[in-house]
Amino acid sequence: MPSIDLRSDTVTQPTDEMRRAMAEAEVGDDVYGEDPSVNRLQDRAAELLGKEAGLLTASGTMSNLIASLTYCHRGDEIVMGDQAHMFWNESAGASALAGAQIRLVPNDSQGRIDPDDLERAIRPAGNIHTPSTTMVCLENTHNKCGGGVLTPEDTEKVASVAHAAGASVHLDGARIFNAAVALEVPVRELVKDVDDVSFCLSKGLSCPVGSVLCGSQEFIDQARRWRKMIGGGMRQAGVLAAAGLVALDGMIDRLAEDHANARQLARGLASIPGLTLDPDSIQTNIVIFHVDPSLGSAADLIGALGREGVKVGSPEEHYIRMVTHRHIDGGDVEETLGRVATVVKAMG
Repeated sequence: MPSIDLRSDTVTQPTDEMRRAMAEAEVGDDVYGEDPSVNRLQDRAAELLGKEAGLLTASGTMSNLIASLTYCHRGDEIVMGDQAHMFWNESAGASALAGAQIRLVPNDSQGRIDPDDLERAIRPAGNIHTPSTTMVCLENTHNKCGGGVLTPEDTEKVASVAHAAGASVHLDGARIFNAAVALEVPVRELVKDVDDVSFCLSKGLSCPVGSVLCGSQEFIDQARRWRKMIGGGMRQAGVLAAAGLVALDGMIDRLAEDHANARQLARGLASIPGLTLDPDSIQTNIVIFHVDPSLGSAADLIGALGREGVKVGSPEEHYIRMVTHRHIDGGDVEETLGRVATVVKAMG
C-alpha cells in the first residue's frame, strides 16, 4: 500500500531543478562572506521581504534563537503567544542560551495576540524587581493554531504596542509565504512593521535545508556573530543556497495548491463521524481536528492510520494534525479520506 506522509511539509524532497542547481552551485567560504550563492540568496530574500540584509541559517529554530540572542541580555524578558512554536518546540533555547525569561499571553484560534493583552504583559526597563521586555514574538502562519494567518493589520497593531514600549518585534515566519499566498498580498506587506523575520526554505518551499533571517544591516551584523558562536558558521553553503534560490524564484505561487488540497482534506474529514473541525477555518496547509475520546486517543488513531499507510502527527492528546505539501495531490487526499473513514469506523 503506497504510503501517504502528512506529518509535515518538512518531509518534502528537493525538485530536480534544485538538485541540478546544487550540483552546479558556485561556492566559496561563507564564514569569510565569500560564497557567491549564499550572498545571492541572502540579498534576494532581503529584497523580497523589504529588509536591508539577510542571513542563511541551518533552521528556523536557529534563526529564532539567533534573534533572541541578538535582542536580549541575560535576565530580559520575551513576550510571545501561549501556543508559539518558540515556546513549545524549540527546546527552551531562548531561556537556556539567551538567558531570557518567557512570558506568555493568549493566542486566539487563528494565532493572533490581543494588543491589550500584550500592553498589560510588557514590563519596561527601570524596575529592579522585574525583567525588561526587550523582545515580542509573533508567528505567521501559526503552526499550533491550524496554519492561521496574520494580516498586515494584525501585525501592525501588535508591533505598535511593542515599539511604543521600546521592545523589538521578531516574526517567526517559517511559513510566511503561505500567508502571503493565502491573503494574496506581497510578503513584504506582511513583515513591514516587524524588526526582523525568519522564514524556512525546508518546508513548503521544498528545499532540503535552511532558513533565512532578515532585518536591518545592524541586526544582521550582530546576528552573524551569534550564528558563529552557536556553531552555525557553514563553509561552502552555496550548495544549500542554490536550492533556496530556485525556491524563491519558482516555488512560492504553487503553495496555493497545498492550500486547496488542505481545504479538500478538511471538508472530507469533517464529514466523518467522530472527527470534528471547521473546514471554513482552514486558510493554508495545516489541518488540525479533534478525535472523539470514544474512538480512543490521538495516539491510537495515529497507530491505526500508520498501519494503513497514512502518516500523521498529533499536537495534543485528542487532536490530529495533517499537513499538505508538494508531494500530496488531490488523489492522495481522496485516498487518505477513504483510509481514515475505514479506520475510524473500525475504532468506533
